Amino acid sequence: MPVKIAVPIVDRTSTALEIGANRTSAYIPLLMNKKVAIVANQTSVIFKTNKTYIHLVDSLISLNISVKKVFAPEHGFRGDADAGELIKDGIDLKTGIPIISLYGENKKPTNEQLSGIEIVVFDIQDVGVRFYTYISTLHYVMEACAENNIPLIVLDRPNPNAHYIDGPILEMGHQSFIGMHPIPVVYGMTIGEYTNMINGEKWLKNEINCDLTIVPISNYSHETTYILPIKPSPNLPNDQSIMLYPSLCFFEGTNVSVGRGTDKQFQIYGSPFLANNSFKFTPQPNYGSKFPPQQGVICYGEDLRFYPKLNEINLNWLKDAYSLSLNNSVFYNDFFKKLAGNDELQQQIEQGVSIEEIKKSWEKGLKSFKKTRRKYLLYD
Repeated sequence: MPVKIAVPIVDRTSTALEIGANRTSAYIPLLMNKKVAIVANQTSVIFKTNKTYIHLVDSLISLNISVKKVFAPEHGFRGDADAGELIKDGIDLKTGIPIISLYGENKKPTNEQLSGIEIVVFDIQDVGVRFYTYISTLHYVMEACAENNIPLIVLDRPNPNAHYIDGPILEMGHQSFIGMHPIPVVYGMTIGEYTNMINGEKWLKNEINCDLTIVPISNYSHETTYILPIKPSPNLPNDQSIMLYPSLCFFEGTNVSVGRGTDKQFQIYGSPFLANNSFKFTPQPNYGSKFPPQQGVICYGEDLRFYPKLNEINLNWLKDAYSLSLNNSVFYNDFFKKLAGNDELQQQIEQGVSIEEIKKSWEKGLKSFKKTRRKYLLYD
């Protein structure tokens, strides 16, 4: 089933970038007189000319679109839950619409939850990293829609990490909700392009296809710098954290803190097990991290708030932290191999393999992925 592109990718009447959600004329007619479900969070907004915005759900209701349900991913509909925190179903206080969690009792919409729904809209800001769980939610939404013969509309948004591709390819024996597909850590695609790939590569159960329409971003390329106006999750508060996230998230599989429980999340790292140096911090419970790793303990490490823009994954910090650790036997936890998507990266770090050799071991997989990826791109 070929993907349908709702409107031209290049807008001849303007040179300004316009996200899919703002291109309302492309998808509102498809929703008229339909019972609609929305997959959304706090980033699902339509921007106005005066730099304000309206939530997609509120906008659709104001246009008399019959929004029956909202499905919410990790962090919840308002984006204020901790990473990994189970989210309960509820009611949106503003609209009275039922909110169904896709990060609670089930991660995939059930047949019962989709009963009576005639079309689904997916609109969530992603950051283009394999272990960021919104693409796993996307997979399950596509699969549920395909199984129930419900069309899916994806409102595309820019990927702030689209300018490079890097990292080990996930090996299928290491699948989990933080990595479902054989892709690198940084895959260089928008959420719309990635949806296209899931369909085209037959990654859904039983190789079924989702009836998919993409509303593309106009006047966008993978080299476009895009500053996220709304933080995509509680612990990615700014563009620096989003840029560093692909490199620093490996620490989530170790005893090293990435600043959860501070106001510098994913912009610093440190551990009580690292040798003392001049930079230190002490994680404490805060918004988005009720129980931060190394809570109440002084951590020694590095401040990366002013580190220049990366065009590849930086493994120096991981390698240095392991070599400086005062107790390597407790450095890793079971989460690390899920993040890496293989057993090899941990072994390479433990054995002191050079970063050059580690990256060389990724080359064959990355070359193959880039060839596959090319088939599904919508933008230059």
